[in-house]
Amino acid sequence: MATKAAKLTSFNWEGVDRNGRKIKGDSRAENASNLRATLRKQGIAAQRIRRKSAIAQLMEGERSKRIKPGDIAVLMRQMATMLDSGVPIVQALDIIGRGHENPNMQRLVMGIKDDVESGTPLSQSLAKYPAYFDELVCNLIEAGEQAGVLDTLLDKIATYKEKTESIKRKIRKAMFYPAAVVAVAIIVTGILLIYVVPQFESLFRGFGADLPAFTRMVIDLSNFTRDNWLYILGAIIIAAVGLIQLHKRSPRFRHGLDRFSLRIPVVGPILRKAAMARFARTLSTMFAAGVPLVDALHSVAGATGNSVYGNAVLRMREEVAQGQQLQWATEQTKLFPHMVVQMIAIGEEAGSLDTMLTKVADFFEEEVDAAIDSLSSLLEPFIMVILGVLVGGLVIAMYLPIFKLGQVI
Repeated sequence: MATKAAKLTSFNWEGVDRNGRKIKGDSRAENASNLRATLRKQGIAAQRIRRKSAIAQLMEGERSKRIKPGDIAVLMRQMATMLDSGVPIVQALDIIGRGHENPNMQRLVMGIKDDVESGTPLSQSLAKYPAYFDELVCNLIEAGEQAGVLDTLLDKIATYKEKTESIKRKIRKAMFYPAAVVAVAIIVTGILLIYVVPQFESLFRGFGADLPAFTRMVIDLSNFTRDNWLYILGAIIIAAVGLIQLHKRSPRFRHGLDRFSLRIPVVGPILRKAAMARFARTLSTMFAAGVPLVDALHSVAGATGNSVYGNAVLRMREEVAQGQQLQWATEQTKLFPHMVVQMIAIGEEAGSLDTMLTKVADFFEEEVDAAIDSLSSLLEPFIMVILGVLVGGLVIAMYLPIFKLGQVI
């Protein structure tokens, strides 16, 4: 007879880890005692456990519907820590699954746990969820299982996931601010054209004088926008959806867009550095796991985040498969700076390619951080220019007839 699953409750907790550092978080458990025991198994001495309010749990449920890449990175880190502490893999998955605050993530982990408990290797179990665990992760875990160093490989995967997600977050953060400001400026401009400019037009009609050309142009634009705003909005939505679908389904369009993005001033160099950081970090992780270089390059191609670099890595793979050195194949792409080529050459000569690639990844990740900080300061005047042209231009156009009338009087 099947037993009824116990109802889990969300808790906020504070505690101290093995190194004496204070940490806090939120987890789900049957009760506070079970949560305290679960945290103890993870090496955390709980000092304070408090049950979340019903409203907080309801809001948490709304927020936690989707499984994010960051959740997968945390899962890898938790598994690496617990396996390194000697916790069996099935028990580790059970502890992580029951304690997760995201119900969807909880179901995912418990599904993996059931597969592993029935005798399925972890790599094959993860491969059943390609939306969350790509070929790269599955290959690395399979290599760890075969070599008997699964905890070490999980730690490397966790580091890799954390680093790559950190770069993605920083790039998204750098792009969000200007995009949001421009979007607000466009919305404000639309409101002015539809509701405000017509009020000035009725005022100017009483002047009985010719309007300046710039004012007449803005009024005509206002009339067109007011009469056709539904069509304009529909065209924008259709164009946006069409571009998104084209990007998903057309490799040729995606490649052209990626190539164009690399040529954009200021933004292009950041995307290049991010692609090289992903290339170096992924290849170092796979090479350190004992994956053959040719096989590793196949997985690295899809992890660069840019089809231009992805295609270049595939060409490198073909040349390495024919017996060429990685250094020479990298140099032939003309996409990597001399420093990267030399670091790879030194790594190949010294037999420490993974170490050198890790240093390359660290360098470019720091470069991306610095470039994004500089980008934020460079974009501010650019944004002010856009706001000045859009909003300030409309204001000037509306006040030009008033200034002209004042001069006549």
